[in-house]
Amino acid sequence: MAASISNILIAFPKTGSNSNHLKSQKPKKLTTKCTTTHQINTIPPLIKSENTKQTSKLTQLPIEKAWRKIHGEDDWVGLLDPMDPIIRSELIRYGEISQACYDAFDFDPYSKYCGSCKHHHEDFFPSLDLPHVKYNVTRYLYATANINVPDFFKKSRWPDKYWSEHANWMGYIAVANDQETKRIGRRDIVIAWRGTVTNVEWVANLQNYLKPVYNDIPCPDNDVRVEAGFLDMYTDRQRKDGYCKYSAREQVLGEMRRLLEKYSDEEVSITVTGHSLGSAMATLSAFDIAQTGLNVREDGTKVHVSVFSFSGPRVGNIKFKLRLESTLGVKVLRVHNKHDLVPKSPGFLVNEKSPPWLLKIAEDIDIPWCYTHVGVDLELDHKISPFLRPDANAACAHNLEAHLHILDGYQGKNREYEATTYRDIALVNKGCDFVKDEHSVPPKWRQELNRNMVKAEDGRWILAQRPQVSDSHHENIDSYLMQLGFILPNKI
Repeated sequence: MAASISNILIAFPKTGSNSNHLKSQKPKKLTTKCTTTHQINTIPPLIKSENTKQTSKLTQLPIEKAWRKIHGEDDWVGLLDPMDPIIRSELIRYGEISQACYDAFDFDPYSKYCGSCKHHHEDFFPSLDLPHVKYNVTRYLYATANINVPDFFKKSRWPDKYWSEHANWMGYIAVANDQETKRIGRRDIVIAWRGTVTNVEWVANLQNYLKPVYNDIPCPDNDVRVEAGFLDMYTDRQRKDGYCKYSAREQVLGEMRRLLEKYSDEEVSITVTGHSLGSAMATLSAFDIAQTGLNVREDGTKVHVSVFSFSGPRVGNIKFKLRLESTLGVKVLRVHNKHDLVPKSPGFLVNEKSPPWLLKIAEDIDIPWCYTHVGVDLELDHKISPFLRPDANAACAHNLEAHLHILDGYQGKNREYEATTYRDIALVNKGCDFVKDEHSVPPKWRQELNRNMVKAEDGRWILAQRPQVSDSHHENIDSYLMQLGFILPNKI
């Protein structure tokens, strides 16, 4: 592969030249402009403004070397400060893949489909106006309601019209298509987890109890522990419900086994992403994939596993961090807004920022609420953006679209905001009220037409019918799980 990394990146949707939003942003003059609606073929040199000249350190590397650095082979050393333009673009790309979980989810309690995905997996990205995401969704992920993570699962106000009594749609698994695989230099398998779009109180209502993983995820170190609610959500199943007949863990591992066998003769990467609680699920599932050895091929080589986490809580204790990073080699890049409350929990009192002596005492006496973050930290500050209200509420500070907006102009620590890809500022207010009034973007503007009410032939208004997504799992999921040593629900 002699191709340059300059051909592997996607640019993101640009507001049209007549847009008031674009005019109101008044970015510094750029000499490189996007001329198409959804994508350009090359990024570097991405930015050449009056005060900065940025080119990526990765542009001269062949694809097979560059993508590994993008995914943390060297822990992103020298790529975050100043911000490498290719890393920025890739973070926004995976952020959009994560944001798709929110845009596709039915949050409306007055919908009988509340808690489900609004789109069929075969046209998932085009339905969300993301034609530049060249991935094919291979399966949806579901989890069963869990009392340890309150206020997260959504249910219809009309219990007699439940699409599922126990399940909620949690995300999806997708694979880069042939065109994208050729462009990025490997077959990328993405696992995207849904999080919490506005409610930040859920993290304060956690049990705040660290639970050993070995009973649910085979691990030789009995001291590796994670937050009990996250682990239960990942491993619980409801046998009477077709959607969550298999646990989220079984759904992930079964599908990953199938895909890794299917692409056994190709270069493959596993990328897991999520926002908020979805970030916790992403970290936990990446740990599971590596701990189970799913990423180890017959010849002993390992498929690279990485996590792009957005605004996530702490997941486990120091032993979890050490095993994830050092023993298993999973690479994690955590992106968060310094004003967001969720990444500060759980473990508000004792965490990775505590003095070493306190952490040692906490570990020795086995304090059940001593948490630590994992991976490499990329801290953002929404107050550097001239387009966002600095006094916005906690939900705004937690918003994923806001994170992507900040990333678009983030140049590095103690550097001014400078827009780079003309990412539409209106996207920030899709689900919150964060953009300054002078930019004329209404808050929470994204909504379903007429709340999904349609006029029937008799003139009456009724809720529109939606083709229900099948609850069927892959026909060979049992055999894949049996290869991994699972006791299957229908065999118990």
